[in-house]
Amino acid sequence: MEDISRGVRSFSIGTALSRVAGLVRESVFAHLFGVGAATDAFNVAFRIPNLLRDLFAETALSAAFVPVLTAEKAKGKDAQNKLASNMFNVLAVVTGAVSLAGRLFAPSIAKWVAFGFGKVPGKIDLTAQLTAVLFPFLLFVSLGAWAMSYLNTEKSFFVPSLAPAMFNLFSILVPVLTYGWFVAHGKRPIFGMAIGVLVGGLMQFLFQVPLAYKKGFRYRPFLSFRDPEFRRVLALFIPVAIGLAGPRINVLVNTILVTPLKQGSVSWLTYAFRIMHLPLGLFGIAVGTVALPAFSRLALNNDVVAVRSTLADSLKMVLFLTVPTSALIAFLSRPITQVIYQRGQFTAADTIAVAGAVVLYALGIPFMSGLRNVAAVFYAYKDAKTPMIASLASVALTILLNVSLMGVLGFMIFPLSTSLAAVLNAWILVARLPAKIGRFEMGALGRFCLILTTASVLCGAAAWALNGLFARFAGASFWAALASVIVCGGAALVLFYVLCLRLGLGEVRTYLRRFLKR
Repeated sequence: MEDISRGVRSFSIGTALSRVAGLVRESVFAHLFGVGAATDAFNVAFRIPNLLRDLFAETALSAAFVPVLTAEKAKGKDAQNKLASNMFNVLAVVTGAVSLAGRLFAPSIAKWVAFGFGKVPGKIDLTAQLTAVLFPFLLFVSLGAWAMSYLNTEKSFFVPSLAPAMFNLFSILVPVLTYGWFVAHGKRPIFGMAIGVLVGGLMQFLFQVPLAYKKGFRYRPFLSFRDPEFRRVLALFIPVAIGLAGPRINVLVNTILVTPLKQGSVSWLTYAFRIMHLPLGLFGIAVGTVALPAFSRLALNNDVVAVRSTLADSLKMVLFLTVPTSALIAFLSRPITQVIYQRGQFTAADTIAVAGAVVLYALGIPFMSGLRNVAAVFYAYKDAKTPMIASLASVALTILLNVSLMGVLGFMIFPLSTSLAAVLNAWILVARLPAKIGRFEMGALGRFCLILTTASVLCGAAAWALNGLFARFAGASFWAALASVIVCGGAALVLFYVLCLRLGLGEVRTYLRRFLKR
């Protein structure tokens, strides 16, 4: 078994700093713009290049690039740098061309995606203008994902996980510093937010470049779509991209479906998603990102036994980290939302709407986190077809639920369907594991999950009850809500640990020690 706890810890520390910066960014965004036509337009406009981001960058690029680059690294630094340079140049050319096309066709894209905004005069036009500004973000974030993949193959996880903090930092500074200028010149200050996103995306890439060179990367002006190693990456990338296209199509369909709903629905879902993404990025993505290079090395050595043991260990670790945090976020959704967002233009009614969506999103966090680890096994064995099929099946379920129930549940069906789709996706991947690595023992993992979930629900309920008492005596101010989140959340986590030990789950002591040790 390969111990991934050190890498997970490094990635989580960097991600924690990035996520905190991200929440500050969202808090500033909520304070400056609240919920309304401008925020809806920005969120839809930003979502369009983000759909392509998931295809060209991050998950798809990492899943296809890291296993092949790991094999090239075994041949020597020269072979590794040749492939890395070729991937860099291909990404720059392709995403640069897509970004240019996106700017040119922004009005048509906005009219198609945000047709429901037509009820509000000028809202579609604003969406189109913001889309044109934001499209080059795709180029910058793709190059940032390339740098992350290269550094991950070098077992470097802290700097890549911290890089998004640069994005968040400049996404905060630019709109804050330019807000007055835009207002004074009679222009919409929401464009300052769009410019901040572009600058932040560029800085996210540049922040990683010095370490890549320190690790031995040397750029070559080499561009070839016929290079055998590039074709190996492409052979993995295409099914991964198709698999990811399913969820992206799902997001696109959901965006189209949400736009005719009550104004603010797009923004409420976006704000809730940011809260949900904190534990998902902090722990779920961390374990999955670190596990992929580990699985790739073990698969390269054909060590199936080590793959099974490492998978079991990584799943237990990610569940240990995400199940209790998801329960706390669900039970404390209202004070958490209040602390992060409720000020300026963001009202108490907005807090109630966002908190409800947070609860439904939180149900799926452990499944979203776990499936990334299971999918990493298939990618390590260069099987992208199975995750693709699982992904498309989950997308079909999501669209069916949304179309059927949005008239009854409104925007709340969207986070619920997202969580249910994650359950289906994870179930399909686990069911197909034996065909890849032989019989995978689920009994011990099932017992682990049962005790973990029981302890998490009990500690979450305790936090909810304690928060009610806190609110009764301390009031509902920002400082009271902040104190409540800290005190109730901290007490609940201590209770969770004690309950696990009392229920016979001594493994939590081991995972806590491994995660915290230096």
